[in-house]
Amino acid sequence: MKIGCCVNMVAKDAAGTGVHHIDTLAQLGYDYIEIPLAQVMALEEAAFEALVSQVQENGIPCLACNNFFPATLRITGATPTSQEELKDYVKRALDRAEKLGAKSVVFGSSGAKNIPDGFPYDAAWEQVVALLQMIDTELEGRDIRVAIEPLNQQESNMIITAAEGLKLAKAVNRPRIRLLIDFYHLSMENEDLAIIGEAADYLQHMHLANPIGRVWPKKDDNADYSAFIRALKQARYNGCVSIEAFSDDFEHDAKEAIAVMREMIQSEEG
Repeated sequence: MKIGCCVNMVAKDAAGTGVHHIDTLAQLGYDYIEIPLAQVMALEEAAFEALVSQVQENGIPCLACNNFFPATLRITGATPTSQEELKDYVKRALDRAEKLGAKSVVFGSSGAKNIPDGFPYDAAWEQVVALLQMIDTELEGRDIRVAIEPLNQQESNMIITAAEGLKLAKAVNRPRIRLLIDFYHLSMENEDLAIIGEAADYLQHMHLANPIGRVWPKKDDNADYSAFIRALKQARYNGCVSIEAFSDDFEHDAKEAIAVMREMIQSEEG
């Protein structure tokens, strides 16, 4: 498995991309970074080109982008953003993700997809299915997959369990629409790890953080990361796992976390 970092969670740069941490992550042995796509889309072209150069020149690649849609684009509801505008955004966003080198784009985007009060769940579900089917068409010819990210009920009012995310992936029924499982959200919803095996054929990407405080994993913090890694191994998942966590001491936490993750992965492989 490759271990990466969602740099937006520790971002302190004006653009909110967090890429100024890339040197430190490369030195500590991380395999890749994960950058927020909505923030990338807010950059002017010159700033975006500078970002691409920074990524290309600094040791580790950007293999994933999270935060696909900004909250200003509405996916569900009685007055969603027009299909033309959504399609235009998707094409431009995938162009930028592709130029950054991303292989996975994460679709959580609670601000864009949360169901407005009084709007029927089934209608919102169909809107999301239609959006993802459109996205799959735009992925044709690209070496990118979109991973549905189930969140938790404190952050979203739809797609809040991995089981629901798997159901959505099956409803979309398109080859480039896959599934992300996040250890933090899974734990927040008290969902059984057996869902990883059930979703084995759809797994594309993973996130991980300590469920208590959504902080970086530490050696003795009582979170059962090993069971999560073991379930991934049993499901024959050997892809990317991004640490998506807050930190008050980024370099210290990142150094401890990579050691903890490497040790656990090696132990489960043994």
